[in-house]
Amino acid sequence: MLYRDFDSQEALDAEYVVEEKVDIDAVLAQYVALSKAARSTLDTRLDLRFGPTRDEHLDLYLAGGGSVPRPVLVFVHGGYWRTLSSKEFGLVAPGPAAHGIDVVVTNYSLAPKVAIDEITRQSRATVRWVYEHAASWGGDPNRIYVSGHSAGGQQVAMLLETDWVGEYDLPADVIKGGIAVSGVFDLRPLPYTALAPALQLSRGTIERQSPLLREPRLGAPLVVTWGEAETAEFRRQSEDYIAACRAAGCDVHALPQPGVDHFQAILGFNTADGDLTHALLEQMKRDPGSP
Repeated sequence: MLYRDFDSQEALDAEYVVEEKVDIDAVLAQYVALSKAARSTLDTRLDLRFGPTRDEHLDLYLAGGGSVPRPVLVFVHGGYWRTLSSKEFGLVAPGPAAHGIDVVVTNYSLAPKVAIDEITRQSRATVRWVYEHAASWGGDPNRIYVSGHSAGGQQVAMLLETDWVGEYDLPADVIKGGIAVSGVFDLRPLPYTALAPALQLSRGTIERQSPLLREPRLGAPLVVTWGEAETAEFRRQSEDYIAACRAAGCDVHALPQPGVDHFQAILGFNTADGDLTHALLEQMKRDPGSP
């Protein structure tokens, strides 16, 4: 067996190479259109540098109005760590912004140019940058939340496991909550798929970057959400990660989305009354430090 009960690349590709299960051109066209609409209606600051390389930049979507300072949602885009950018994911900003929440969409270097270890470092650097700069635009450095889709879901788990005090000299609770959308929490099957050439996964990277391969130690409450129309393996990965978090005593909530596939699972951030927008608001209400 290659992984669990899978004995062929074809079988694993059917579960993990999800781009082949949809009209990916139509999906990306929708993402691009919704993101352009967000940039046309919201006050934005694009391509703000947070690190030394050209890839390390972010897009800031300002809610405006309401209370100042405002909470901030940091969003890590998907694309299996190897495709897409911040520009296709501005679509996540309208829902939170409608409720007075600023949104930061991160951009990062892609595989195979860098390994996933470096992508995680860049995601962590984004959080540090937001903490240090949020006050300059009216954001609240003491109310930072994180979310991410697919590969970004894995990044959310890694962010919540970060030793912010020891490694970054930041408060242990710099992140107040997270929402992982359709994440990959166990990377072990990926070397046996068509994704392998781009990802260049070493054994060490798999061990370091698979949240399911160790006992979770989350620094903040986490919502794990997925589409019930996703492949069995994507559903199982989320369910297994929830079970591991609960066994470790972590504060985790499950949010299955009926009738939703992998690429639709993120659209709940696009509207003020979307499921993911609502989940974020509920998470903020549970934060004892929120006003």
